[in-house]
Amino acid sequence: MESISTERRIQRVRYELQRREVSVVRVEAAGAQFVRVTFAGEDLAGFVSGSFDDHIKLMLEDAAGEMVRRDYTPRKFDKERRELTLEFALHGHGQASDWARNAAVGQRVLIGGPRGSMIIPMDYAWHVLIGDATALPAIHRRLEELPQGARAIVLAQIEEGADRRLVESAAEVTAHWVSSDDELLAAVRGLALPPGEGFVWCAGEARSMARLRDVLLGEKAHPKEAMKVAAYWKQGASDFHENLSL
Repeated sequence: MESISTERRIQRVRYELQRREVSVVRVEAAGAQFVRVTFAGEDLAGFVSGSFDDHIKLMLEDAAGEMVRRDYTPRKFDKERRELTLEFALHGHGQASDWARNAAVGQRVLIGGPRGSMIIPMDYAWHVLIGDATALPAIHRRLEELPQGARAIVLAQIEEGADRRLVESAAEVTAHWVSSDDELLAAVRGLALPPGEGFVWCAGEARSMARLRDVLLGEKAHPKEAMKVAAYWKQGASDFHENLSL
């Protein structure tokens, strides 16, 4: 049987960029070091997020009145209720995570995007999902969306034991938890990729993700067209997001 080109199977969709004003309607703990914040508003009419690793720009005012912009994954969107949920990792202190720690119902913020989606088909023979705490919301969304019969392998760098959690999934899921960049790299090196056509998705700190990309391309000889490696953040930088697998 002629194989289907992975490059042709990936669907890239662009959206009209819009800025929307929304307000906080719920704040919930989502783990030891995570908080789930749900926003609502009429401006969410027409909001679309077609892929589990989409990102929107969250815009907040800091204490000095300056605008703070950070990228976050749309964790859930309820079209009928016009409610958008984000999950914030609370490790360390950043302006957005500090805001999330103290988020309260009624607060208003601006969001922009997504600009577009990279829609990865769900009918691969297997899916490998790799990342740190910042990638966990996207990983959870993907696991919830995968259909019965799908196979997923998760390698996650999560320091807090209480946050080493998975969501319910119709897919067959295997998870490996590690505590450091070096342990994550070793886990990827030690992973035998299953047979058949699969997709590898990685997201996390820029330097760590660049090392993983090199292992996947070089040591694992996994095709570039069948993976996405994204830097969700970078040590010493703010408002950083970069696709490392282009």
